[in-house]
Amino acid sequence: MLNSADQALARRLPQGVLREVAPSYLQEPRGRFQGQAGLVAAPRDAQECAAVIRACAEARVAVVPRGGGTGLVGGQVMAQGPAPLILSLERMTAIRDIFPEEGVMVAESGVTLHQAREAAAEVGRQFPLSLASQGSAQIGGVLSTNAGGVNVLRHGNARALCLGVEAVLPSGEVMHDLKRLRKDNTGYDLRDLLIGAEGTLGIITAASLVLAPVPAESGVAMLVVDSPAAALSLLSLAQARMAGGVTAFELISGQGLRFLDTAFPDLRQPFAGRPDWLVLVEVGLPAGLSADGALEGLFLAASEAGLVQDGVIAQSGQQGADLWALREHIPLANRYVGAIASHDISLPLSEIPAFIRDAGAMVAAQGDMRINCFGHVGDGNLHYNLFPAEGRVREDYDPVRRDLSRMIHEMVVARGGSFSAEHGVGRLKAADLERWGDPARLSAMRAIKRALDPLGIMNPGAVLA
Repeated sequence: MLNSADQALARRLPQGVLREVAPSYLQEPRGRFQGQAGLVAAPRDAQECAAVIRACAEARVAVVPRGGGTGLVGGQVMAQGPAPLILSLERMTAIRDIFPEEGVMVAESGVTLHQAREAAAEVGRQFPLSLASQGSAQIGGVLSTNAGGVNVLRHGNARALCLGVEAVLPSGEVMHDLKRLRKDNTGYDLRDLLIGAEGTLGIITAASLVLAPVPAESGVAMLVVDSPAAALSLLSLAQARMAGGVTAFELISGQGLRFLDTAFPDLRQPFAGRPDWLVLVEVGLPAGLSADGALEGLFLAASEAGLVQDGVIAQSGQQGADLWALREHIPLANRYVGAIASHDISLPLSEIPAFIRDAGAMVAAQGDMRINCFGHVGDGNLHYNLFPAEGRVREDYDPVRRDLSRMIHEMVVARGGSFSAEHGVGRLKAADLERWGDPARLSAMRAIKRALDPLGIMNPGAVLA
């Protein structure tokens, strides 16, 4: 049994760590959950964080870690049970060190993704994890959820960009594992265990992050394709022609473009009509190779193969940014319209076209809805979101919303995919994991949770129901 965070616990915490329980600590972007808290603590370093965890363990008080609060599955808020202590990493914002020639940055968990990217740029490197929420999302949060973003195709998820971590375990011990090594076969990889655990196994307080070289030549193109199948053939062609040079490959639907017309009418779109399907391609190439020339060659080859009907290639950095702005505004346009249900899914690449076809038919059979399917098709991650028909509101669909999500997830799992691609499990999808997770894997996860967190104080209800 857990207890509420109260003033008796407050007196046991390090001096100066408490914060006012402001509404911002109790909210998440979608408004699906309303959190609660007895106390909010914001430690200044790993030792203070450890002291807070030890005090909570002794008092049997739940700890809910909070980064930038941008997560979309409710992992950062606890709506039920005894009021927890919210542990905010907002004050741990130091870039402890940068090693440009090694390609490593050591950053504390409260550093925002934007700050990490800026610090890398100052030494001529890049931290290639890129999210729309990078101004708020923090390093601890993106590691704890194993966040993805637009550059996974080339650089991998957050897990692939972390070499070592400093973390506070549920016992209150500090694990000092901030190594800068690419090779370290010294037993169980606890770093990888903590990454993606969403704060249920410990608190990441700092990380050694991988920095990548900045490509000498880069280019962006937006190309019209007639189907998702053509988009995947185009991806294969691009990768064959540029051998690792494709940085991002995004699928955009015509419905997404029409939502941009509604929500952002001043946002200029490059095509007079609204094609059914587009891809946004970014390439980064070494010195001596022309990115624009590579994209022009790709366009010609794809046109000859019948894969592309039209396209634009950015002629400047600003034009490239303008094309990316279209993609980055789609989630904002979705929020403006108001989704019935949103799905962060991943599929084997070859399964994507048939899934989009079959899921569309299933949704149409359930009622009159609009579908905005878009996302990082280069790595198999789709955002498959359902919206009310014109003239209707999302509340009209409340009776069927859960059934729609269940059917979509069933179709994904049946095709060897995942119902949680890059946003994590949190509390929103804990029941889904219970329903579709492999029993042996779930059993092992529970055993690990019991071993590391026997009191069950670390973010209870997240990931494991």
